[in-house]
Amino acid sequence: MDTAKRVTRRRVRTRARLLDAAFAVFAAKGFGRVSIEEVCEAAGFSRGAFYSNFATLDELFFALYQERADLIAGQVADALAQDGPDLDVPASVDRVTEVLLLDVDWLLVKTDFLVHAARDPAVARALLDHRARLRRAIADRLSRARGHTELPAVLGDADGAAHAVVAAYDGVTTQLLLDRDVEAARAWLRQLLTALLGGGGRTPA
Repeated sequence: MDTAKRVTRRRVRTRARLLDAAFAVFAAKGFGRVSIEEVCEAAGFSRGAFYSNFATLDELFFALYQERADLIAGQVADALAQDGPDLDVPASVDRVTEVLLLDVDWLLVKTDFLVHAARDPAVARALLDHRARLRRAIADRLSRARGHTELPAVLGDADGAAHAVVAAYDGVTTQLLLDRDVEAARAWLRQLLTALLGGGGRTPA
């Protein structure tokens, strides 16, 4: 293996460790209360390693959000792709709920990013893009179910249904951040999404 490839692989590993460390530190303390030194200490690197990968803490935070958001959008798309033409609403809701409520720490970081985005138009565009991709993954699946599974007329088209799904998720996760009861949040999200998509109701635990 030549020197350039070794350097590239080492840099990729360094960047990944910095992102993992930053995720833990941001979740524990909140963005705006974290210094570059704290991220470096958590990752076991010097400031030099940080600056060889990121120009600022904002850039690292942006990269962290993008990485996790892309992962979750992909997981949602995969979860929705497992049915045939007919949409098995309860089964699809179960799979999506498991993905979306996987990690309270992610919700803390995501909420910090939302507040940050509200004050910075460039960051807001990245957040809007992620939300649009998440809705698109849901809308695409619901569109494929048209003609096989009837959606409630009040939701309009598949895009309207996707907006409703994401709005329900937002509401449930706000409560989750306050009471930290993941199982109750998961149960309520199942109930809301199943009712929204016309699959019949379930009583939350």
